[in-house]
Amino acid sequence: MSKPPFQKILIANRGEIALRIIRACHELGIKTVAVHSTADVEALHVKLATQSVCIGPPSPKDSYLNVASIMAAAIATRVDAIHPGYGFLSENAAFAEICGSCGVTFIGPSVRNMRVMGDKARARRVADKVGVPTIPGESRGMLEVADALAVAEKIGFPVLLKACAGGGGRGMKIVSKPEEFGSIFETAKREVESAFGDGHLLVEKYLPNVRHVEVQIAGDRFQNIIDLGVRDCSIQRRYQKLLEESPSPGADPSVISRLQESALEIAKSVNYSSLGTVEFLVDMDTKQFYFIEMNTRLQVEHPVTECATDSDVVREQIRISAGKELSLEQKDVRIKGHTIEVRINAEDPLTSIPSPGVIRSYHPPGGHGVRVDSALYSGYTVQPYYDSLVSKLIVRAEDREACLRKLAVALDEYIIEGIHTNAELHRRIINHADFRAARFNTKFLENNNLFAKEVACNSSETSSTK
Repeated sequence: MSKPPFQKILIANRGEIALRIIRACHELGIKTVAVHSTADVEALHVKLATQSVCIGPPSPKDSYLNVASIMAAAIATRVDAIHPGYGFLSENAAFAEICGSCGVTFIGPSVRNMRVMGDKARARRVADKVGVPTIPGESRGMLEVADALAVAEKIGFPVLLKACAGGGGRGMKIVSKPEEFGSIFETAKREVESAFGDGHLLVEKYLPNVRHVEVQIAGDRFQNIIDLGVRDCSIQRRYQKLLEESPSPGADPSVISRLQESALEIAKSVNYSSLGTVEFLVDMDTKQFYFIEMNTRLQVEHPVTECATDSDVVREQIRISAGKELSLEQKDVRIKGHTIEVRINAEDPLTSIPSPGVIRSYHPPGGHGVRVDSALYSGYTVQPYYDSLVSKLIVRAEDREACLRKLAVALDEYIIEGIHTNAELHRRIINHADFRAARFNTKFLENNNLFAKEVACNSSETSSTK
């Protein structure tokens, strides 16, 4: 057996992604350290890691975002590296720098890569420099309303405001007319300042009929960079992805090919080393694509790529951080069939209100081409302190229609009792005629009230009880 790339890795995360990383480490012969809050004592990642360390109370800022506690745990357990997963500290360049100063490898890109590509304004300038199309707007962040309004008036309303730092839809606002601009800009600025400590906003033209398509790339320290296909992430709610698939259904193959080439150009221009995702909008009216940002981390939807290409990108990321060459060349990458992932959230499907609580019964679906990434089990308590994502259901089949049929069966077989989940929302999405015919864009859920009858029924019941 070959020597593992590291001896011991601390996973600075929780839930299904912590469990996914633990599995990859153990398969590589690497010992693991799970960190956890007092609320997560019974979590599955704590039970399955080689060691575990409690790092604070339930609140994320006091535990999973507590850099001092995480580094103390890393030093006390003598780990070689820290894997941040996604979210929390995964795109925090200062944290990566602290890891380096303590002699601990941060599993991710270099600090320079994170600072350049993790800032949307800087990343946009990189794309401009290599000739990759960007959305009409200004390639620098704005703090002053007057400057931002001048850009908006130049490119024409409606415009989109978005944070230079961070993501997840925080601070993202559509402004339709000049008289609304000032108040919406100030609201967005306060929101991103509070969330990310940086109030700078980008001002770009708002495009109403677009698909969100992203390219998974991987690069090593020897300037080998490959792409592992695309994922269509257009099914979103309030800029949060709900369903991802590969390939992008109904998309022009020549557009997708140019988009992949552009992703590689951007990654090569900054000597990118690690996993990364280069994200684009594709205008369905003009067939033009535009670079929007790069995520310098492992993505929630990485299983789509793994299933579509028969690869292990988590294992690849760990090897790259240990200074190894990519184990794949571009010629080795083959997209097989069609893959779809749905995010199972602990929430009421009608209201989207989170639904923490005890799992009374749990039975995941199985069968050929079905994968479940989850840290749930019967008796486990879904905590109210963290993101509502509790599971990811991924299916692959020979084509999209077969994939949708397989997904429908898997959703019906997936038993999670004791809490509400959004499984019914996914059933309605995949059975909608426009979705099945690949006639959709990022506004699919806004334009289609999939629970219209229930909403009307609830309204009638409310009125009758008054």
